[in-house]
Amino acid sequence: MTTPEQNAPAHDAGALEESRPSLTALLLDPSFWADWASVVGLVGLVIVFGIAQPVFLSVANLQALLLAAAILVVLSIGQTFVVATAGIDLSLAAAVMLGAIILGLVNAAGYGILLACVLAVAATSAVGFLNGVLITAGRIPDFVVTLGTLSGNPGLALSLGGGVPTLGGAPFLLRLASGSFGPFGYPVWVAIAAVLVAHIALYHTRFGVHLLATGGQTESARSLGIRTNRVKIAAYTISGVCAGVAALLLVARIGSAEPLINTSLLLNSVAAVVLGGVSLFGGRASILGPAIGALMLTALVNGLTLLSVSAFYQPLAVGAIVVLAALIMRYQK
Repeated sequence: MTTPEQNAPAHDAGALEESRPSLTALLLDPSFWADWASVVGLVGLVIVFGIAQPVFLSVANLQALLLAAAILVVLSIGQTFVVATAGIDLSLAAAVMLGAIILGLVNAAGYGILLACVLAVAATSAVGFLNGVLITAGRIPDFVVTLGTLSGNPGLALSLGGGVPTLGGAPFLLRLASGSFGPFGYPVWVAIAAVLVAHIALYHTRFGVHLLATGGQTESARSLGIRTNRVKIAAYTISGVCAGVAALLLVARIGSAEPLINTSLLLNSVAAVVLGGVSLFGGRASILGPAIGALMLTALVNGLTLLSVSAFYQPLAVGAIVVLAALIMRYQK
């Protein structure tokens, strides 16, 4: 005969087992798919495109894919910090254009590529800082502020550059675009470094804790002594820094500073963030998720190109991914 005390451990163990979801229940849980959307999507695309077009899995194509994804990975990191505060940065693509033009002009004027890179990143960082100040101190909605800088940045860039592409063929940029270390090109290593630094900042620093608290419950965070306005300004400034780094990679890749805004960078950065499990309502974020989401979107375009799908139809596929990302956001816990 056993006592109730003797039965307790077995009862607790049984309750613990029952509390764990079964594999079937986990697979039927929409929030599971929402959390792992980017991973599942990337694996699915690799399988589908690998079967449909074996060249997709070739070493040369995978290396080219990673190089193409590097810029979007960096931009998705900047967008992640902003979205984590329950905001959004619509000026990212325009900031990239401004940084590229400043880089090209300063380099063409003979001031050296180092100063050109520094000024380019400083300019885009200033745009991010301005966004943050107007949103916090000016109490203007983030959508309105970043929409304004989305229009203002190209105007400034066109005024500075006269609407003419500026050659950026400095030896440093050429090495950045074509050089490699180990199995990856330099732009891929830049993206990897950005992911590591951002992950540490988000999960292993006080700033990261304050950032998520500000996005989750702003008033509660403020009552705890967190300077939420400073946190938001810092988030938008980080987004500006990422835009500057992306501008360097873009100029290095195409060989010139084009006075044209690439709106797909903005669309894809938001899609990558949402696919990566970052809540648009703030308070929930990751770095690896958006990076994988950026890889997924790049793989989508790459695979469709290999399958000879017209470039006119490729934006439709990306647009469908964005809508899907918005739908799965409803099931995130």
